[in-house]
Amino acid sequence: MGLCCGMIGLPNVGKTTVFNCLSRLYTPDRGSLEFEGRPLDGVPAHGISALGISRTFQNVALFPSLSVLQNVMVGVHCRSRGSFVASALRLPALRSEEARIRAQAQELVAFFGLEAVAAHPAVGLPFGTLKRVELARALAGSPRLLLLDEPAAGLNHEEVAALARLIRAIRSEHGVTILLVEHHMGLVMEVSDQVVVLDFGRKIAEGPPAAIQQDADVIRAYLGAH
Repeated sequence: MGLCCGMIGLPNVGKTTVFNCLSRLYTPDRGSLEFEGRPLDGVPAHGISALGISRTFQNVALFPSLSVLQNVMVGVHCRSRGSFVASALRLPALRSEEARIRAQAQELVAFFGLEAVAAHPAVGLPFGTLKRVELARALAGSPRLLLLDEPAAGLNHEEVAALARLIRAIRSEHGVTILLVEHHMGLVMEVSDQVVVLDFGRKIAEGPPAAIQQDADVIRAYLGAH
């Protein structure tokens, strides 16, 4: 079973910057990054998924003209074993690989309850549905670390409750470790095993949700108490 770590803090304290460093969109000015004992400093952004790291974004970043199923298949393709030559020549090995990719994507479509819109282009779908498609695509690469960047943003109360169930299912059924950045405190405290609190780039607290809610430094940072 995977674990979920929530990362919280007021706006502009560095939460998304941490994500962008981990996914190699940013290069830190100092310090180093490691994943499972491997330095990430020299890994290009396009090589992160091959290491077992996947992420979602604050703003949904899907291919609007592709169907829901095809968008999820793109995520599987990131870990595909097919070569350029096999793709160009449509060799039998590629056809077998494409069938595997489609089958894996269909399983994820079912897992996220997207069967009814599987053939529908991403464009025009409700925002809450698009969020689930992006989650499915991120999980399609079989990551060991899943970075969720404000997944509850723009969702209504019922959709946030459904998202909490999905996060717990991803953690338990897929065994994925999740790093969650989120402003919705109810969601963070409900799904996280550990919570890290940042205050202007500095970690001021870390622990289980119940302890974080009682931490004097956290209360001071959030409420401005003296």
